[in-house]
Amino acid sequence: MAVIEAKNLSKVFGKNTKQTLKLMDKGLTKDEILKQTGNTVGVNRANFSVEEGEIFVIMGLSGSGKSTLVRLLNRLIEPTEGSILIEGQDLAQMDKKALRKVRREKLSMVFQQFALFPHRTILENAEFGLEVQNVPKEEREKKAKEALQMVGLGEYIHQKPGQLSGGMQQRVGLARALANDPKVLLMDEAFSALDPLIRKEMQDELIDLQSSMKKTIIFITHDLDEALRLGDHIALMKDGVVVQIGTPEEILVNPANDYVEKFVEDVDRSKILTAEHIMKRPETVNIEKHGPRVALERMREEGISSILVIDGKRNLKGYITAEDASHARKNESTNLIDILQTDIPKVKKETTMHDIFTIIHDSPTPVAVVEDDKLVGIVVRGAVIAALAGDGEVNL
Repeated sequence: MAVIEAKNLSKVFGKNTKQTLKLMDKGLTKDEILKQTGNTVGVNRANFSVEEGEIFVIMGLSGSGKSTLVRLLNRLIEPTEGSILIEGQDLAQMDKKALRKVRREKLSMVFQQFALFPHRTILENAEFGLEVQNVPKEEREKKAKEALQMVGLGEYIHQKPGQLSGGMQQRVGLARALANDPKVLLMDEAFSALDPLIRKEMQDELIDLQSSMKKTIIFITHDLDEALRLGDHIALMKDGVVVQIGTPEEILVNPANDYVEKFVEDVDRSKILTAEHIMKRPETVNIEKHGPRVALERMREEGISSILVIDGKRNLKGYITAEDASHARKNESTNLIDILQTDIPKVKKETTMHDIFTIIHDSPTPVAVVEDDKLVGIVVRGAVIAALAGDGEVNL
């Protein structure tokens, strides 16, 4: 179910916005509109939905409109046109009282700058949002302590912000947002001010937290690697326009246009593409009804030197080589069990090519792709190398 939906959402900064909207309808670019009207297009007809429990990343370079878009989602700035639906309620149509209620109960925001009160303790900072809502002290302390425990700061509640590292201070900001138990967490460049190592730690922290708390998170970033690492879906923006929405794999493998293709060309594909993208249909024989002669004939037809062996339920049993099958046939054996080898490497569909390459490098056989021990495909060394080089035909 969609928790947030943006419908035809637009923001124009300047006067005579109706004229600008008409120019946007005609397909004029942000620069062309600026020259003609003096107005700046912040967001141009954004349409997307965010499902419950997913991390939805909005990314783009400076000036792309990503931070404007996230501020439209909680109406920190007013939309020029369009709708922002939170569980079916349109924020754009709400009066101030209703909007405040939604912000208190359903939305929390984590900013790039930590915005902590230096003279308050970590606990007092974490409970500040609840304090503003006039939540009784005992209740807000309890919720703040639970949130701080969740982000690994349970032992630091009496410290002041100046006594903590940058990463720990950002954890306090995250705990403050979580203490409100929001439906949606908005994170605007939340990790951008951190050193690279601390930033990666915070990314890991968020992934771990999300596995247990299942919040709906909208995460803003200019860093493609961060987007690919965190996002279930990514909306890539340029000049106020959402140019593509998709999973990390879809954006990497099937870029919508030249801009996206250029954007992703330097990404380490090995850490994004998985076995599912490059696996092929395996040739097999059935251990319950086939023998060495059938195995040899299948290998001859396909031009391969080994073949996988399954049972009637497609459970992977192992593999046999052409040499072993040929010897067995000469000895008039009709049983595959006697020549079955079981040391075939196995991976899951979601295993990355980075991990597969390490496995397949020294393997005499292809890598079997299995789900619950059932064979679903194979990965050969050539497909891994071609995909990493960007020359492989990779279909979603």
